Amino acid sequence: MRLCVFIEPQNGASYDDQLAVARRAEECGFDAFFRSDHFLTMSRTGLPGPTDSWVTLGALARETSTIRLGTLVSSATFRLPGPLAIAVAQVDQMSNGRVDFGLGTGWFEAEHTAYGIPFPPVGERFDRLEEQLEIVTGLWSAVEPYSFAGRHYTLVDSPALPKPVQQPVHVIVGGAGPKRTPALAARFAAEYNVPFQPLDRTRDAFDRVRALVDRPIVLSMAQTVAVGRDAAEVKRRVAAAGRMAENGLSGTPSELVDRLGEFGVAGATRAFLQILDLQDLDHLDLIASEVMPHLR
Repeated sequence: MRLCVFIEPQNGASYDDQLAVARRAEECGFDAFFRSDHFLTMSRTGLPGPTDSWVTLGALARETSTIRLGTLVSSATFRLPGPLAIAVAQVDQMSNGRVDFGLGTGWFEAEHTAYGIPFPPVGERFDRLEEQLEIVTGLWSAVEPYSFAGRHYTLVDSPALPKPVQQPVHVIVGGAGPKRTPALAARFAAEYNVPFQPLDRTRDAFDRVRALVDRPIVLSMAQTVAVGRDAAEVKRRVAAAGRMAENGLSGTPSELVDRLGEFGVAGATRAFLQILDLQDLDHLDLIASEVMPHLR
């Protein structure tokens, strides 16, 4: 199982904070550094304020060299698909082909209201996501001018540039919904991610996608983690993670190995470990030294 670091910078993180985590994750041998794509905190002060995910990843692309970089997940409500395809392709070029592109419907209405972003009903958001996935992947793979006529987006004779280094880019679709999410993952994704669900629901979601695909697909999961060498350290990290740790994976390194192993038996070959205290870089060191070797 490959381990990825996943952070939530909208809770309060500067670019330098994120750079420090990405560099330490790279030094420790994590497979990837992922960040959320949000403009508003859910439960904290959010200071110093949000950072744009693709601006951040573009900068990190030039300040790292081996670790993969991505979003879990970008919101289809935030950007038009054409400019989004350009931005992601550019970051892929800047990183020499290290981008993993996650895209979802968007769900947090308050951040849309706070920054003047339209927030359509859930059915329309899924319709827009489907069109965006088709457009973005179509632009990246087109060998001639690209056109698309949909209900929400129309492109006419696009030069379909720039191209990413990767062909194809690794696309991630995530969620635990029973119908549209599995169908979109089966159609567009190289990876299907189930975020913050218990083991049984994760297994069921994997099974739904496996029933729809006739090709290899990466199955992954995301969980908040709080790992410590002893009970006191676990307690400190659970407190730092806050309410997200309540249903996450907490305990000693050996306990985390066992819990991740259960998700591995269910089919996960990639785990996104949500780290919420970005100042605690020793947390990454501990996972890398005491957990990672037992899962490779």
